[in-house]
Amino acid sequence: MGQAMFARAAIAAIAMALAGCAAAVEDVAPPASAASSPNFSPARNDRGDSAAFLSACKDFDEWDKPAPPFRISGNTFHVGTCGISAILVTGEEGHVLIDSGTDAGADVVLANIRALGLNPRDVRYLLHSHEHFDHVGGHARIAAATGATVVASPQALQVFQNGEAHPDDPQAGMHDAFARVSQVRRIDDGGTVKLGNLELTAHLTPGHSPGAMSWTWRACALPGDPPVCRRIAYVDSLSPISAEAYRFTDHPGAVAAFRKSIARVRALPCDLILTPHPSASDMLTRMRGGGLAGEGQCGAYADGIAKRLDARLAEEAGE
Repeated sequence: MGQAMFARAAIAAIAMALAGCAAAVEDVAPPASAASSPNFSPARNDRGDSAAFLSACKDFDEWDKPAPPFRISGNTFHVGTCGISAILVTGEEGHVLIDSGTDAGADVVLANIRALGLNPRDVRYLLHSHEHFDHVGGHARIAAATGATVVASPQALQVFQNGEAHPDDPQAGMHDAFARVSQVRRIDDGGTVKLGNLELTAHLTPGHSPGAMSWTWRACALPGDPPVCRRIAYVDSLSPISAEAYRFTDHPGAVAAFRKSIARVRALPCDLILTPHPSASDMLTRMRGGGLAGEGQCGAYADGIAKRLDARLAEEAGE
């Protein structure tokens, strides 16, 4: 299946919808060898232009198509391609990157970090959404270029170490293996990644994949900006897409986990939602409408996912 068709099938219904229990927490501390730098915020003239992104990209765009970086809010930037998100959160003692895109897309991500006037070597942590090649296939390349510590959910950890989908993944067998990442640090549900003035919270949201993670943090103004902070939620795809032979109804435990994930997303602190596929949360449309922030975004996203899951289960029941 071509990537454009795959993306449309996975997220079209979710885009239309937008027109937990605490587990053991493992705090991830900065590596002892991380050197401090006095200049981690992009210069005011290098913060990215959302108009340039809108000019270069379209809804449901190609996964590896280069896109210019732009500021989402405060210290948070989109540095991915037109069709795949990569989110950079900048801080006083280094930066955190969520997702790397495909192996080829990783080159775009690194170039975009540099385009913001930042040094990729100042990326200290590399996180993930779901452990499929289109979102983490570039992890090995970016880890090598930055020296960042790769952080993964327990279920995704083995995927990074062997490059192949988890056997319980609904899409197991659909994709080629990607480059392995040998050194990965585990983070559990509810754990936090802390780096200087940054703190990102991990939320295990399985469904689209067994190890899928969503992340929340506060994006605060850079020096010289109005003093505003927004609660950002980077929410996993959660679309019920699978290999042809997979039936969700044959896996009641997975369906229960899926529904729990939907409920968790609905309850996330969320002034602004981002997703691994930009169009899954109608990002370009919101940008054209005047801004990304707004009330009820995570709830609307969760409602769209719930309808899509119910439709998939009803389809299977009618087979």
